[in-house]
Amino acid sequence: MSSIDSHPEKNVIRVQLAHNAVLKGMTASQMVELEPHLEVIDCPKGDALLSQGVHEMEQYFILEGILKRVVANTEGKEMILRFAEEGEIETSYAAWRLGTPAPYSVVSVTKARVAKMPLRDWVAFIERHTGLKQTFEYSVMQHMSEIMAHTITLHLLDAPGRFHRFMRKHPELFDRIPKKELASYLNLSAETLSRLKQRGKI
Repeated sequence: MSSIDSHPEKNVIRVQLAHNAVLKGMTASQMVELEPHLEVIDCPKGDALLSQGVHEMEQYFILEGILKRVVANTEGKEMILRFAEEGEIETSYAAWRLGTPAPYSVVSVTKARVAKMPLRDWVAFIERHTGLKQTFEYSVMQHMSEIMAHTITLHLLDAPGRFHRFMRKHPELFDRIPKKELASYLNLSAETLSRLKQRGKI
């Protein structure tokens, strides 16, 4: 874990942050103000950045790799809610606003690099920058809408329908996500996923 200014790849990281879906509209002075709050971490595959049930939360900007948002019941059965790749964010902003524990975990699906900061500091920052706050909150609502649509899809579409919907919406992720993870996300067996892949000649 290190600050951006002390990181050996700081110039690359600054470019990656400038292309982040939420941060790309920021001015140079805003980025200078934000940067000291950020810490860069390298996450091995399977590393938990956020654990379901905690109250101490952080804001994540994905620089490299893929993260998943996953929820587990008391028996330990897990459901993957979404995947997020470089250029995107992960957050538990809604829970933080409501004063409730994190309702899900955030885990690295692949080796990943993330810039993070305490959520309370991020909220204080966007309160000072209205345009950024609007962009961020729109992104949060968009993620919630996508998760709702995915959950409905699991109930309403058959296996080929779920598979083809994913390929239509996220073709760039198919070869990057471990097939066991993707099968779990689509509520398919690994065998069914492989069969659908072959049938689609992907």
